[in-house]
Amino acid sequence: MKKINVCILFGGISPEHEVSLRSAESVLNNIDKERYHIFPVGITKEGEWILFGGTDYSMLPKGTWQSHPGNRRAAISPVRGQGLLSFEGDTVVREHIDVVFPVLHGENGEDGAMQGLLQMAGIPYVGPHVGASAVAMDKTLTKLVADQAGVPQAAWQMVRRGELSNRMENTLDTLELRFRYPMFVKPAGTGSSVGVSKVRDREALREALHAAAVYDSKILVEEFIDGREIEVAVMGNENPVASICGEIDSGVEFYDYDAKYLTDTSTAYIPARIPERVGEIVRETAVKIYCAIGCQGLSRVDFFVTHGENRVVFNEINTIPGFTSISMYPKLFDASGIPYSQLIDELLRLAMEAGK
Repeated sequence: MKKINVCILFGGISPEHEVSLRSAESVLNNIDKERYHIFPVGITKEGEWILFGGTDYSMLPKGTWQSHPGNRRAAISPVRGQGLLSFEGDTVVREHIDVVFPVLHGENGEDGAMQGLLQMAGIPYVGPHVGASAVAMDKTLTKLVADQAGVPQAAWQMVRRGELSNRMENTLDTLELRFRYPMFVKPAGTGSSVGVSKVRDREALREALHAAAVYDSKILVEEFIDGREIEVAVMGNENPVASICGEIDSGVEFYDYDAKYLTDTSTAYIPARIPERVGEIVRETAVKIYCAIGCQGLSRVDFFVTHGENRVVFNEINTIPGFTSISMYPKLFDASGIPYSQLIDELLRLAMEAGK
């Protein structure tokens, strides 16, 4: 049987560059080499594309992959039929690519930009298409869709970067009238909790708004929801299915970047410690928001389930969720009966199905 040519994209110009390297390491170590011909292409923080010439994928999170002697400069041509181009001196090598798995998180990888390039190139790819990727990446747009779809979520307000220099005190007054402390402050367009703060007073709110503005011109401020953090993985095109529910106990103030990737304070519970009927509501709501945004392929949908009342509150959706060895998306489907390698197979199949 002829092997399928798969390009695994990783890295990228994004605050989540390092997370992408760790996700790609796991995908490359778990993909079936007997079934697929792999083209691992990394994008440096400076935007250089490199066809990685090695097979030791532990080099990716270490950062040493960029200096491998077998590397070649590379690019995906936006011209249909050209595929993956790599450059060896004055020679251009062209490879047909059947499907791309963009293991890219955040800006330029998850926000519709890469999806637009692949769409123009006519290459099928894993994950939602341009529009859904852009909406899901921008938390304020996601909120608008959730409101329209009737999905319960935390009360929220958008602040623009320009307001911080022109009318900071008025902005702080407005937010304090709208919400009680603590509040959450987030850049509209980052993942992995990059730039996110939980604030308990006016001065901390001021600092958090400035911190979030480093990453995005739009800032989301939300009311605090006191509840369990519940995550569910969704997969599919026309008929998406949801995994069992998982729960994250961060062990710290909230599930920030360090708790997700750098420390061992967090604990995952699969299945989540919630009543079965509440879990069904979470899963149904996850599929509802997935369809409302127009997702396909995959997404992870995050919720809160409030203490006491067990009220289900939508938090956010991630269209290219983490795929590291400890990430919830593959763990949730593994617990639902689909192991990691089979999950990759299914995601690639769905991508090629959608790309026909």
